[in-house]
Amino acid sequence: MKSENLERKIEKALDLVRPYLHKDGGDVRIVSVSGKKLTLKFEGNCSSCDMSNMTLKAGIEEAIKQHVPEINNVVAI
Repeated sequence: MKSENLERKIEKALDLVRPYLHKDGGDVRIVSVSGKKLTLKFEGNCSSCDMSNMTLKAGIEEAIKQHVPEINNVVAI
């Protein structure tokens, strides 16, 4: 699958959780996609939130894995 198509699928999955992030004054963006690994960066209030790891695992990672099965590892920097 082409990288741009994969990134488009990832963005659609992220759009499912973004309203919750925006509600708290934050966001997330794609840093890189390498093989089956997705690296994200939290922005705004999410970048310093103590709950960002839980948000990553329970919200973002689940949405990504459900809608983009090509990705099996999601990390945040």
